[in-house]
Amino acid sequence: MTKPAGGSGEFVKAMTLTDATMLVAGSMVGSGIFIVSADISRTLGSPGWLLIAWALTAVITVLGALAYGELAAMYPRAGGMYTFLRESMGPLMGFLYGWTLFLVIQTGTIAAVAVGFGKFLGVLLPAISPERFSWFPHANITVGGSTVELGLSTQRLMALVSIWVLTWINLRGVKQGKMVQTTLTFVKTASLALLVLLAVTIGRNSEAIAANFGPGKWFAGTPAWSALFVVTFGSALTGSLFSADSWHSPTFAAAEVQNPQRNLPLAMLLGTGMVMLLYVLTNVGYLSVLPIHGVADGATVMARGIDHASQDRVATAVMESMFGVGGGMVMAVAILISTFGCNNGLILSGARVYWAMAKDGLFFAKAGDLSTNGVPAYALVLQSVWCSILCLTGTYNQLLDYVVFAALLFYALTTIGLFILRVKRPNEARPYKAIGYPVLPALYILLAAGVAVTLLMADKTRLQSLAGLAIVLLGVPVYLLWRKPSAA
Repeated sequence: MTKPAGGSGEFVKAMTLTDATMLVAGSMVGSGIFIVSADISRTLGSPGWLLIAWALTAVITVLGALAYGELAAMYPRAGGMYTFLRESMGPLMGFLYGWTLFLVIQTGTIAAVAVGFGKFLGVLLPAISPERFSWFPHANITVGGSTVELGLSTQRLMALVSIWVLTWINLRGVKQGKMVQTTLTFVKTASLALLVLLAVTIGRNSEAIAANFGPGKWFAGTPAWSALFVVTFGSALTGSLFSADSWHSPTFAAAEVQNPQRNLPLAMLLGTGMVMLLYVLTNVGYLSVLPIHGVADGATVMARGIDHASQDRVATAVMESMFGVGGGMVMAVAILISTFGCNNGLILSGARVYWAMAKDGLFFAKAGDLSTNGVPAYALVLQSVWCSILCLTGTYNQLLDYVVFAALLFYALTTIGLFILRVKRPNEARPYKAIGYPVLPALYILLAAGVAVTLLMADKTRLQSLAGLAIVLLGVPVYLLWRKPSAA
């Protein structure tokens, strides 16, 4: 058996079941649910397919949590998926995940959520805008028909500040990080539930209801069913899957969870179930207030459809339609809290993977040290630096496109590892066994891999998905070079 990642310092077991569940929910609920429905609506074109996209995302996510519970209970150590892949498929596969996590998956998610923070701060302070690059030089680069705007806008500057502040909080210790996480997660899930309640009660708009749910409206405007539509539908899931990502975050920090064999599987199931139910209901709320189709720059409620929400800020458009500008500002504050709490969980958990890699000699050695506060300080700082660079290189949608393909690839591989370990180590202790094995884990593999293939085929996501695949493959020579000194 591969030697577990360990070190001279010790993590502090400060997370209860509630804390771990809040880490799941808090890492999932960020900016995505308040933004991506606009792009999904433009891509799929009908209320029915919008809700199906979110429902399928819920199924995929919960299936993943059910399968991962067994692995989390078997290996309750810092590192999460890195550890699972290392144990099932060997150190190379574990490294490829950790390498991709650092370059794209975790850091790209943090950067996208931070840009989302700046996006909603712009509701309160209009000077914070994605177009305001006047203070700093910037440049547009076009690759394969996709334009990337490099530079530091006022929106991206706010994104950087949020990353640095949260990194500083987590450098102070896991108790501070988990306190912020638990508090903010409670606030933002309550805010999301309140948004749903308001939207389906006092905010119900009869014209929007007729436009979205009237006879023949559910799938109106949807292209004929074909292979092309399957690919289009798969590409549309990018936003919803991104919004549901990071559901396995507590496995990264498993060494700091009390009674992890019980609490980790339970936290993932409770957290994913709660969040995905809220996500589906939130989209029902959106459709109860706004029509799916609108007109850009329209002056009336009916003209401001979901697909034409200003800067894709659907949630604030819904609140503005109910309570005017003040409602939009209140919603923006709630979303700022949401994105801040989401990135706190991502920043806290991601650094633990780099710590585990360093202990195995597969990352910078200093990343394997724990500070006097019991946290991987060097890994936290290094993570913040790379996240900051990513913030300067893309818009919100471009950043999340890079994340989803690579994440799905490793989700499928990790679940395949569950099957491998059942054969390879049949007698190893399994405090929790995956529900529905082998059918449900196999279904998860098929769904995750299927969506990943559609992302490679769709024009909208092909370039970013190929870039993600290239990053994974580039990790092979990097691994060989990294291992060379220790082999000498």
